[in-house]
Amino acid sequence: MSNSWWEIKIDCIPDLEESIFWRLSEFGCKGMSTQAQGREILISAYIPQVQVKLLAVSDLSLQLEDDAREMGCQLPVTSCNLIDEEDWSSSWKQYWQPQPIGDRLLINPAWLEPPTDTERTILTLDPGVAFGTGTHATTQLCLEALEMRLQPGTHLTIADLGCGSGILSTAALLLGARQVYAVDNDPLAVKATGENRALNGIPAEQLIVDLGSIETLHSLLPAPVDGFVCNILADVIIQLAPSMAALVKPRGWAILSGILSSQVADVSNVLEQHGWVVGTVWNRLEWSCINLKYK
Repeated sequence: MSNSWWEIKIDCIPDLEESIFWRLSEFGCKGMSTQAQGREILISAYIPQVQVKLLAVSDLSLQLEDDAREMGCQLPVTSCNLIDEEDWSSSWKQYWQPQPIGDRLLINPAWLEPPTDTERTILTLDPGVAFGTGTHATTQLCLEALEMRLQPGTHLTIADLGCGSGILSTAALLLGARQVYAVDNDPLAVKATGENRALNGIPAEQLIVDLGSIETLHSLLPAPVDGFVCNILADVIIQLAPSMAALVKPRGWAILSGILSSQVADVSNVLEQHGWVVGTVWNRLEWSCINLKYK
């Protein structure tokens, strides 16, 4: 069936959650979620049947087992089955609850009523099939770093390279940014960003989103921005490093995540060769977020 999705379920110990999320996102899965099951967790993820064959899902299972062996952990148990398109989007949503992040944000699923007993800024989110729900450590690190940069009254201009669901772009505006320019090479991510922009009452001209990568982002900017965020993978960041400095004003800044802690030195070395100065590196489990300034 052309409109079917693989539903991948992984029983594992909590120590493996972040490495499995990374593998699943790299594999191309959408709408990942975690459910507690006593001392273990159940991770669910979804990917269109037309995108991968069953053999590839089997290879993924072996990769997850190899990762667990390298970490000295109990092996995860992976299963998969096909579900209809109309079922997949609701399947992963049932365990996703409002998520406080940092000191000021609350990520609230669009299908739930927003809480009334909080002073946090509420970001309403429906990621659709785009990556970025706020549950993954890389996204949380980026949001917390943005919160530090975007104090009330700063009115900065921001770029978002690889915007996914638009969670970082939307958060930047809710936290006080004046203008955001965002790109992603996945048309479904561009669509999700536009929809989440509308859910949060943000005018289209304040969050401009387009299909493409860093070249498209350069063409969107009327002038260099104050800073940019990029939550993708270390290898992609290294490839894009030579073109990143032109995005920002003199002494501009960047927040880069999607980087395993073991990759920080390699990524930092490349960035420093292109004029960036590494400020702080924030870590959560095996993930890192690099905060930089341009010379």
